[in-house]
Amino acid sequence: MTVDLIVPCYNESAVLNMFYNEASRVADSIKNYDFNFIFVNDGSKDNTLEIMKELAEKDKRVKYISFSRNFGKESAMYAGLKNSSGDYTVILDADLQHPPALIPEMLKAMEEGYDCCATNRATRDGDPFVRTFFTRRFYSFINKISEVNMPDGAGDFRMMNRKMVEAVIALSEVQRFSKGIFSWVGFNTKWISFNNVERAAGQTKWSFWGLLKYAAAGITAFSTFPLKVAIYLGSLISVSSFVYLIYIVIKTLVHGKDLPGYASIIAILLFLGGCIMLCCGIMGEYIAKIYIEVKNRPVYIIGETNIDKPEHDYGR
Repeated sequence: MTVDLIVPCYNESAVLNMFYNEASRVADSIKNYDFNFIFVNDGSKDNTLEIMKELAEKDKRVKYISFSRNFGKESAMYAGLKNSSGDYTVILDADLQHPPALIPEMLKAMEEGYDCCATNRATRDGDPFVRTFFTRRFYSFINKISEVNMPDGAGDFRMMNRKMVEAVIALSEVQRFSKGIFSWVGFNTKWISFNNVERAAGQTKWSFWGLLKYAAAGITAFSTFPLKVAIYLGSLISVSSFVYLIYIVIKTLVHGKDLPGYASIIAILLFLGGCIMLCCGIMGEYIAKIYIEVKNRPVYIIGETNIDKPEHDYGR
């Protein structure tokens, strides 16, 4: 049985050797399984690629894919999955926040007959309070408005069998939100929890703004609820306007004409204008997604690799 470890990397030179040593130690301790590494260099600015090449020279199990530019972690995971061939495939980060020590427990779950063994963080120790608060609110919100179910703390760290991997890469959408895709394809999944682990070295690549945009991408990828908000808001304003019109007519018939209220008119116009812009913005976000998808551009472009026959993403 073979296991492929897919490791997306962006400026991970400070931690890459530590990750390889730890992952190799765990892999070598597991009998009856052959492990391979697929490192994906997502346009790093440091010497991440050079370290990958050094690892590949001393260990034939190590394969690397280097993008022509930075395409994002979602594209890196997709490229790794497309180029994997193992019976089981694991996605994990290079910063050791996804502990390789959990791999034996994951394999045990797969041996029990599960299609996937996924992880979620039991604690968020070390994360800023604001980030933790909004992350929890995101999971609660998206589970209520979408057709997918993602447990609080669900991450990309998971092991999948070949059947599930093929299902995931069959969804070749450009704007990927893998947490939702993993849930959407279904399959029998076992969840295991682990305590939050600090980065072994280096700095996180996720800013609060980047996480906010990622959350918005997830919501629009797996829910039409924002569009329904625009419908409900427009309906509410229309009904309110009709009621107000009736009120004005009755008031004029009873009390006669009075001086126009310029301030209230301006306030109402500004409110309606803001609602219109909000609705246009929501619809524009979905239209933009359609625009990007119909151009049919590749999810990633490989600059160089040591894989003999790499799976490119041209001509989807």
